Amino acid sequence: MFKRIALGLLAAQAVAATRFTMYIDEYHVANLPGQDKTKGIDYAIMGFAASKLFNSDSPAAYQPFEAPATMRQRFSPETKLMVAIGGWGDTAGFSEGAKDEASRTRYAKNVAAMLDANGFDGVDIDWEYPGGNGQDYKQVPNSKKVGEIETYPLFLEAIRNAIGDKILSIAAPGRKQDFIAFTKEQGPKIFESVDMVNVMTYDLTNRRDNVTNHASGVQNSLDTINEFIAIGADPEILNLGFPYYAKWFTTDPNSDCKEHPLGCHLAKLENEDGSDNGKSGALTFEASNLAAAPEGLKDSNDGTCGFGPKAKCPSGQCCSSSGYCGTTDEFCQAGCLSDYGTCKGISIIDSWRKAQKDGKTDDVGGGQYYFDSDNNIFWSWDTPALIARKFKEIVEAKKLGGIMAWSLGEDTYKFEHLEAMQKGLESQN
Repeated sequence: MFKRIALGLLAAQAVAATRFTMYIDEYHVANLPGQDKTKGIDYAIMGFAASKLFNSDSPAAYQPFEAPATMRQRFSPETKLMVAIGGWGDTAGFSEGAKDEASRTRYAKNVAAMLDANGFDGVDIDWEYPGGNGQDYKQVPNSKKVGEIETYPLFLEAIRNAIGDKILSIAAPGRKQDFIAFTKEQGPKIFESVDMVNVMTYDLTNRRDNVTNHASGVQNSLDTINEFIAIGADPEILNLGFPYYAKWFTTDPNSDCKEHPLGCHLAKLENEDGSDNGKSGALTFEASNLAAAPEGLKDSNDGTCGFGPKAKCPSGQCCSSSGYCGTTDEFCQAGCLSDYGTCKGISIIDSWRKAQKDGKTDDVGGGQYYFDSDNNIFWSWDTPALIARKFKEIVEAKKLGGIMAWSLGEDTYKFEHLEAMQKGLESQN
């Protein structure tokens, strides 16, 4: 009954407007905007609560990174505020919580209590991914997660029953190879319990791939949406995902990427244990990555560096992508900010500046890309023009109920991706 009530409200809204869901993550909060920039956002999802928090009989209180009352002030009074549980690399709590009826009941009860305690309007289950292929796929092989294919829908059903008419959404994989629990048999059971499916149509090329391709292209995003519809998803519950960052990948120096940048061989991008080896990454659309370094930089005296603190590291130290000074590879290799300290090897920022200047559009695949032949780096990102194409060729063509973006704090330089999505909404509504 509760599911029908919640879906009825969403359906009524969709008649008038395509819904807009926005994630806000705790790592990009320095320049979060207010209502002057967040027009049209219907659902704001704060991330993340740890998945393990809800497995005990007396769980510790969840502490959001910003007070929900403060976060609400950034949006229209009509915007629904939700919280996401999990995120990339956080699966163990879900596996434990979903395993049997008693664990599911306990988990769901605790989630409901957390929503009530914080005044949230709903919850987003960000399990990446039920059935396997998560960050820990080398430590916990998929063969040990087969049972999650059956327990995942039951887990969602328990949460639905516990939270009543509050909103329940899920973050869902964008790559078909990660659809382990999303099958024709299980899909209808999953979709029956949820109000929205936030489809992660980004990172469609990642560090497990062997050749270059668009990370969030029009065509591969459309392919993903078609896969969800094929396993029983009503297009009305699907939210097409948009990334507020560019992706970069190191290519095989022996490949012919200069002549054929799309489909050329990548270098090995993972360590043997499945962890990141620093040869690929993401670059957000924030001032720290896009704006020129301010004049008159001071020497850092507290270990911070970059655009925000307007500080550079002491001689011989590197400024990491997260804005801290150090001397190890964590600070000096991938993502090192060359404007604010020493970098060893490739400067990703300098490579990105070349990509911005000389990037090319693949009209067939629907992606922006650039190959930096000096450093063997392939770049992939969305432009406002490509965002407009996604509205016409996917949202409108497939009659989707909504859109989603990750994440608000990552587009704060000029807000051009957010504004492109707002324009896209205007074209739909």
